[in-house]
Amino acid sequence: QVQLVESGGGLVQAGGSLRLSCAASGRIASLNAMGWYRQAPGKQRELVATIMASGGRTNYGDSVKGRFTISTDNAKNTLYLQMNSLKPEDTAVYYCNYNDNYGHGYWGQGTQVTVSS
Repeated sequence: QVQLVESGGGLVQAGGSLRLSCAASGRIASLNAMGWYRQAPGKQRELVATIMASGGRTNYGDSVKGRFTISTDNAKNTLYLQMNSLKPEDTAVYYCNYNDNYGHGYWGQGTQVTVSS
């Protein structure tokens, strides 16, 4: 059974930084990619950043390019999202996601990020 647990969310002023963590337990056979998504109230869930399990290629949503950085620590089975220059529009629940090569996706419970102006 795969479990993903996010942490690191909180309240921060605009211009500040936060680092989110996603600790994975259990084994995912044939891991394809990992990523962060977010959902603000009344809006659809959107992609924030992804990283390929093989090769480490990254992809970012347009609204976070240049401000957020996704990374992994394979030894710790942990996915990170470093968020700098935060804006009020970054306020959302942030979810981590792991996908395998068979179309199976796993989600964490989410962590709230609130950016005050």
